[in-house]
Amino acid sequence: MHVKAPSLLAAVLSASVVLFGGQAQESATPPQPVTGPAITVHENVEYGSVNGTDLHLDVYEPAAHAEEPRPAVVLIHGGGWISFDKSTMRSMGNLLARHGFVAFAVDYRLFHDSQNRWPAQLDDVQRAVRWVRANAAAYGVNPARIGAFGHSAGAQLAALLGMEDTRDNSDPALSEYSSKVQAVVDVDGPTDFTTKRDPDDLAFLAGFFGATYAKDPQIWRDASPAYHAAKDDAPFLIVHGTRDKSVPISQAQELYEKLQAAGVPVSFIKVNDVHTFQTPEARRELALESLAFFTHNLVAPQ
Repeated sequence: MHVKAPSLLAAVLSASVVLFGGQAQESATPPQPVTGPAITVHENVEYGSVNGTDLHLDVYEPAAHAEEPRPAVVLIHGGGWISFDKSTMRSMGNLLARHGFVAFAVDYRLFHDSQNRWPAQLDDVQRAVRWVRANAAAYGVNPARIGAFGHSAGAQLAALLGMEDTRDNSDPALSEYSSKVQAVVDVDGPTDFTTKRDPDDLAFLAGFFGATYAKDPQIWRDASPAYHAAKDDAPFLIVHGTRDKSVPISQAQELYEKLQAAGVPVSFIKVNDVHTFQTPEARRELALESLAFFTHNLVAPQ
């Protein structure tokens, strides 16, 4: 893959593995349950196929039987839209399952060599949410209580899941299911692609979006969560490193202010760390705050 990582994305490409302690890997093994302490993991479950590309997710669910359907969280990995996979969300999936959630760590099509341009990634994660709703009974999920968690590029996708409903509703098997989630955790996510960047960033984004900002500003805005703040958006928890040199904290601040202005319930936590949350203290804070947020908004919604 001959892609130069621009300054905005350079550290993003290593972010998810460092942050969540997962291990990026390629896997073509069939779905299989893996039982661990108090949880069961179903790996490589197919949730769709697009133009010959099969899309997979891993399911992390509490092993104990529940009388009522459980809330769910869709986990979306980072990697600058060009790298990594769902395995980097393993630690977060285990954590959520141990606390009573069903977590779905999803793969999506990656951009490379002009293939899988935006909005392929959004279409895939929206399909994943609709698939979870369509299969809610099989995994004991409450389809009305689904959240999204994303880091970096994955946070941009998670944010849009809480703001916009299905863009491509051409699949008749999923047409009756909404892709909009009820709570979003945005960790170090880019929120506004229209702000000034260096030439390498602009060149990458022009390739990713299929047009420069001057030629098609609307697609750049459509991909920017900051342009979608509206009163009916899902509640947000925004977490961002104060020393993040990959995605400036001003991006988080802009989204926070726009959500506030729109009347959306939103919290903004600034963590004294870099883009990859390297310290145990920062990772612990992220885990505790995310659990508390999802519990408040999905277990007992106000």
